[in-house]
Amino acid sequence: MGNINYEQIEHAVRLILEAIGENPNREGLRDTPKRVAKMYAEVFSGLNEDPREHLKTVFSEEHEELVLVKDIPFYSMCEHHLVPFFGLAHVAYIPRGGKVTGLSKLARTVEAVARRPQLQERITSTIADSIVETLNPHGVMVVVEAEHMCMTMRGVKKPGAKTVTSSVRGMFVTDQAARAEVLSLIKQ
Repeated sequence: MGNINYEQIEHAVRLILEAIGENPNREGLRDTPKRVAKMYAEVFSGLNEDPREHLKTVFSEEHEELVLVKDIPFYSMCEHHLVPFFGLAHVAYIPRGGKVTGLSKLARTVEAVARRPQLQERITSTIADSIVETLNPHGVMVVVEAEHMCMTMRGVKKPGAKTVTSSVRGMFVTDQAARAEVLSLIKQ
């Protein structure tokens, strides 16, 4: 996968294990550095991917009304602590000029953006901007809700707390009724 240096990750994981007082050579940990390197290659695979590429598959369809794909599960890694955060993304857009993308392409865009060291706010805005730049729709609205393990397993230790972020572009900025329609459909 891309520019992943597996040996360097394995070495770093061994150093971490030693630094916390563990023996990286004991049976249960012997292959941990290799497993972590493979896992990091997978969970950070979005670093080598342009999320806009997925949106370039378009179809001509005279549809200029709301398209919403909701409850798209995603998993990401907090760039501040390198622990997971996960949740659901809801992606809405109003096509322009008969230019619609495949529904699965919206989910793939979410995944490409989430699979890198991230902040939830950046995931939300990057998805919205990618759709605007590629499809030039009348409007885009992205809502992301996630639970952050950095708040659950350490720090304030508040499991179940959800963070909700939104990015609004185009007509959704000024059209309160259109924005309200998306939010009510997400809640259903």
